[in-house]
Amino acid sequence: MTSRYRASTSSEGVSSLSPRRRTVVKAAAATAVLAGPLTAALPARAATGTPAFLHGVASGDPLPDGILLWTRVTPVPEAIPGSGLGPDTEVGWVVARDKAFTSIVAKGSTTATAAADHTVKADIRGLQPATDYFFRFSAGGTDSPVARTRTAPATDAGVAGLRFGVVSCANWEAGYFSPYRHLAARGDLDAWLHLGDYIYEYKSGEYAARGKVVRPHAPANEILTLADYRTRHGRYKTDPDLQALHHKAPVVAIWDDHEFADNAWSGGAGNHTEGAEGTWTARQAAAKQAYFEWMPVRPAIEGTTYRRLRFGKLADLSLLDLRSFRSQQASTGTGSVDDPERTLTGRVQLDWLKAGLKASDTTWRLVGNSVMISPFAIGELSADLFKPLAKLLGLPQEGIAFNTDQWDGYTDDRRELLAHLRTNAIRNTVFLTGDIHMAWANDVPIDAGTYPLSASAGTEFVVTSVTSDNLDDIVKVPEGTVSAVAAPIIRAANRHVHWVDTDRHGYGVLDITADRAQMDYYVLSDRTDPNATSSWVRSYRTRSGTQKVERTYDPV
Repeated sequence: MTSRYRASTSSEGVSSLSPRRRTVVKAAAATAVLAGPLTAALPARAATGTPAFLHGVASGDPLPDGILLWTRVTPVPEAIPGSGLGPDTEVGWVVARDKAFTSIVAKGSTTATAAADHTVKADIRGLQPATDYFFRFSAGGTDSPVARTRTAPATDAGVAGLRFGVVSCANWEAGYFSPYRHLAARGDLDAWLHLGDYIYEYKSGEYAARGKVVRPHAPANEILTLADYRTRHGRYKTDPDLQALHHKAPVVAIWDDHEFADNAWSGGAGNHTEGAEGTWTARQAAAKQAYFEWMPVRPAIEGTTYRRLRFGKLADLSLLDLRSFRSQQASTGTGSVDDPERTLTGRVQLDWLKAGLKASDTTWRLVGNSVMISPFAIGELSADLFKPLAKLLGLPQEGIAFNTDQWDGYTDDRRELLAHLRTNAIRNTVFLTGDIHMAWANDVPIDAGTYPLSASAGTEFVVTSVTSDNLDDIVKVPEGTVSAVAAPIIRAANRHVHWVDTDRHGYGVLDITADRAQMDYYVLSDRTDPNATSSWVRSYRTRSGTQKVERTYDPV
């Protein structure tokens, strides 16, 4: 099908299961050990010294007049990701209206250097709005794969519809990235949203599929250094399904914690031991540098991923960075979750978000949100279900009513934001969320304790994980077993939750018109099968002006 839309960006202003504890490794030695087998696996042209594009190409952050293009070139066999080896290499790029490149509209060149891990970006401008383009790179007589991208519609354009793929939480060792393949095969996406945990930082075997490694990480150690993070990003970009999706549509991505370390906050992480694993400042800087090298993301403020894209008059999309500025997670069961001195967003980002939502003149205000904003209480679960659920959510296993890694642990920020939406009569705010390895469809209540008598300030669609363990995987029971028991109890304790699926892996497709925003939820047959099928399971929508979710019975 032909896509209908596209976005403009105004670069304004700009958890998960957490296995504990790690063995300190020597990253440099591990990189050296990997160099041999990785070089041996290169195609013949790379092994003979001819440049090769082994990590595909990608585009992202579409504008009405431009797009950000990305690739990584391997100039010589030893120039594997993270090695710091290989010569400076000229890389050309070309953009055309057609796949055969008979109608070229832009071309140029840049230099890939070891200092940037031989990654390159080209921020193309002067393009037409709401237009499909094709692009490729070249180096040393070798062409990259050809990929499709699309620009945004003009800022004031009337837009009939938008369609996005929506994904989160892709753990390499836990399975194959079939959701990416199925999204790529659709052919109708204007863009796709990655809501965080594009990579995982764990050492091999520490976090796999019900404890079993489906395919091993590179490097094998927990990633700590710049070389480590580059190597891990490089491994991910070899996945054929991920490459296929990058070749079909531009990505709009934000990070969550695992691009750094589990339960990351501004001054550390649950999965970081200061001293034994170096300083958090150095590790965070390395993770951010590798991310911006390897992702087609245009940072609005250097070192963050919060920014805003606009899709004509139909929607704008505020993308959040909920790791760089947050206070350390509160101890569960304490009143510190309500401490106004603690923050999830940071003052500057929260003010930026509030101002953007208030000033928005689009029909829909979308918020790319890496951790769940809807309140969540456990209710009365049996011990055999509560303990693994608590483990997945990062809760103490003796019981508690919230996950302090998400907005429940930073209630003053949430209270301020929701009050702002209500006071200013800001309608049609939809939070798009990942992280929690479950699928949810929620209203976002002003007061969860009195809901549904109290108002709803917005709605939230949460997508499940691509491959990372969810609740049935932790309990190690057949898929659907846990959800059948836990979902009704969760809904009874959280009346704003319309649906929750605790057990399955998959992805979402978000379709927006002037009348409604609809999320179609798809699930995988088997994340450990590289040929896994997908099937539609549920759809929920919010109709314009209602601030509430309702079930609908047909996917778009």
